[in-house]
Amino acid sequence: MPSLKDLSKKEELFSNGHRLCPGCGAPIIVRQVLLAVDTPVVICCSTGCLEVGTTIYPYTAWKVPWIHNAFENAASTISGVEAAYRSLKRQGKIDKEIRFIAFGGDGGTYDIGIQALSGALERGHRFLYICYDNEAYMNTGIQRSSASPRGASTTTSPAGKAIPEGKTEYRKDLTQIVAAHNIPYVAQASPGYYNDLMKKVQKALSANGPSFINILSPCPRGWRYPADQTIEIAKLAVLSGFWPLYEIENGKYRITYKPRKKKPLKDWLESQGRFRHLLKEENKKVVEELQKNIEEKEKKLLALAGENA
Repeated sequence: MPSLKDLSKKEELFSNGHRLCPGCGAPIIVRQVLLAVDTPVVICCSTGCLEVGTTIYPYTAWKVPWIHNAFENAASTISGVEAAYRSLKRQGKIDKEIRFIAFGGDGGTYDIGIQALSGALERGHRFLYICYDNEAYMNTGIQRSSASPRGASTTTSPAGKAIPEGKTEYRKDLTQIVAAHNIPYVAQASPGYYNDLMKKVQKALSANGPSFINILSPCPRGWRYPADQTIEIAKLAVLSGFWPLYEIENGKYRITYKPRKKKPLKDWLESQGRFRHLLKEENKKVVEELQKNIEEKEKKLLALAGENA
């Protein structure tokens, strides 16, 4: 990986001056991803915070070829573009190496776009799909998605008299669902650990087939924390075990970061207003169940990676 000094000299392919919220995790993720790219790229972006905030007509923050999609079909479109590229290359009309990246939020990936994503993975197109996971439909009003964690208070799972604990279901494990497609490369990353994230992007783009990276994207507006705390929140998710960093390369699991000193999940919950209700005495049992769930998932991941708990 290049040093920070070298990265500071590299051309930025994503400009400042966009309209995303202060502290939004998505532009941080995009900058890190594009700094890791060493070949020409074509980007496809589904409807969502990232698309709305970076391409308000007639302006764009993208300095690379960019395609906007409906909420549900970024994977379909990028796979079609990749297929056209391969055809043109076979005909000798293109001779340079080009890579293809699709960005989608959790709403457009976990929920609305999972059919298109699954189909593109099964067909074996060579592209990288990145889910910037801010754990709710932030663009349309902070509604719950299947990526929203249990206990989160959203506008459609508000903590109150009807549901004192907030969302009652555990989040979908999309990373494992994608891994079940047996594609060359799958990973989880966090913008709090840029070196880890960028290495995974480079591995994903060099894979001979589809690749997928699920990246936690903290959202000050939806998660209810000060805008200057995004990187600290992104790190705390990893340190508490809520968002483990690992990769699956050709079916082989590897944990890419192990905290020297783990934080209790309660620290993660206390850092965000969306979990404030869980800190009440009557919800103490819910916090204990969430901690136990994290520990059980960690044991399973360690086993998959061939390590002891």
